[in-house]
Amino acid sequence: MLLSLYNSANCRGQDYRKVEEPVDISIILSFFGFTAMVAVISYWKTRHDKHDTADAYFLGGRSLTAGVIAGSLMLTNLSTEQLIGLNGVSFREGFVAMAWETLAAITLVILALFYLPRYLSRGLTTIPEFLEQRYDRTTRTMVNILFLSGYVTILLPVVLYSGAVGISGIFKLEQLTGLSHIQIIWLTVWSIGVLGSVYAVFGGLRAVAVSDTINGIGLLAGGIMIPVFGLLSVGNGSLLKGVETIYAKNPDMFNAIGSNEHSVPFATIFTGMMLVNMFYWCTNQVIVQRALAAENLKEGQKGVLLAGFLKLLGPIILVLPGVVAFHLFDGQLGAGADAAYPKLVNAVLPAPLVGFFGAVLLGAILSSFNSALNSASTLFSVGLYKPYINPGANDRRIVLSGKLFGAAIAVISMSVAPLIMYADQGVFGHLQEVNGCYSIPILTIIIVGMFSKRVPPLAAKFGLVFGVGCYVLSQFVLKVDLHFLHVMAILFIINSTAMLIIGHLYPLEKPFVWQKVKTVDLGRWHLAPPVGILICGLSVTNYVLFSQAKSFWPIPVAVTVVAATLAILSKKKFRKAPTTVGTASEA
Repeated sequence: MLLSLYNSANCRGQDYRKVEEPVDISIILSFFGFTAMVAVISYWKTRHDKHDTADAYFLGGRSLTAGVIAGSLMLTNLSTEQLIGLNGVSFREGFVAMAWETLAAITLVILALFYLPRYLSRGLTTIPEFLEQRYDRTTRTMVNILFLSGYVTILLPVVLYSGAVGISGIFKLEQLTGLSHIQIIWLTVWSIGVLGSVYAVFGGLRAVAVSDTINGIGLLAGGIMIPVFGLLSVGNGSLLKGVETIYAKNPDMFNAIGSNEHSVPFATIFTGMMLVNMFYWCTNQVIVQRALAAENLKEGQKGVLLAGFLKLLGPIILVLPGVVAFHLFDGQLGAGADAAYPKLVNAVLPAPLVGFFGAVLLGAILSSFNSALNSASTLFSVGLYKPYINPGANDRRIVLSGKLFGAAIAVISMSVAPLIMYADQGVFGHLQEVNGCYSIPILTIIIVGMFSKRVPPLAAKFGLVFGVGCYVLSQFVLKVDLHFLHVMAILFIINSTAMLIIGHLYPLEKPFVWQKVKTVDLGRWHLAPPVGILICGLSVTNYVLFSQAKSFWPIPVAVTVVAATLAILSKKKFRKAPTTVGTASEA
């Protein structure tokens, strides 16, 4: 089957650097066919949903099951800023980019085992709510504003811009319309933004999550197809020969350990990269909101860990295509490295599958955009509108305020997005560096708040202001000659230390005690610890295998054996899992 499809794609021509054929009608038909199918199924599944309460609109009525959570997590993450951005990095630097995916799987385990039980046991709707309970309302408001500023000026525009690059590249919109690159980017950004806004504003979280699940299956299948067809093209119908050919010509591209000249030096894995992943997967409202919407803790843990297993495929979907594109296009792309992925899709896939993948990619774009928009609406309505603007508002008013706010920030984001084309470090590098303005300060106060009982609200406010100010000063004013991930780690240590010192000098009169609110069943999944250990072991093994340290072959074997052993032992220990989690006073 694959070979016949490969032969179909192969008939489109072998000069991959000059793919100028007109758009095949089958591409258009398969695109609209799959898109329509997703829309119909999503409508059918959610046609009876009511959005007259805040819980129903913002958290899908806390009804998401494991499969839906995993699918929504993956598709929220696997949008074009990842597909386009990470493959752009691998086009330039090879498997160095896989470090992001390795740590992502590990931090999903941390979310499932440590953070999620604590979030659900407090009945949270947003992460800033957690901070209000631990510190005070002012701290929550400051974090709300930071999150919203980041979503409007960084996350939403990056999603729209990278989506426009992907869609315009796959469907050759410049060739099809005769418009310039800049005009196409503006047109595509606004088309995606308007479509996504309508869906997110009127559908709520559950509608987004259902479509995510369907598109997630398509994206997983399509994401694997891209490198497979690429390797078949290189190997003239043989996968193994394709790998051997690319490795023989570009051995350095298969080395995951980055030098100081790379965008991800090896040392950053142990400093800021781990912190960035911790923020993104464990404390970022856009991601965590999917887990907060779980119908119970067990389903939440299953869904998060399933997503962790799927992240083990990350290097195949998000890194290998860039390396294949580097080989096929001889390392030369006139439009820059971020154009590598859409150009590869067009070069190696049969026409009908190009349309299918374009539809899946559009679904991924809309998923990330919708998710961020829904989370921003949640933060505004629950964190700002209700407590400050209209304290007496009922649920209908709160939901309406979220819809209006979502529409407003969508317009702002669509206006900002095209300007990202002028960023000189690529989509992914731009996103990660600028995110540091708010990610590390927020992560700092959450972690210190969880592990301390005497640190006062004053320390949290200091941590936010000091953290944001120092990062902006070091990266964008002084432009210090140090990798931004190392800067993040240094500021995290300084910030945490300062907060603890303030806690020592001006401690709370009484130790803080968490109040538990049971909104869902808090029984743990007894297999969560062994599954988490196994995921961590496989992640490390995955990374070592691509380190090109052939003399280290015993390491991945030993890691796998140890992880399997610990998983078996922990399964016995946690077989009789408690039906509730934590106590009212746990950290």
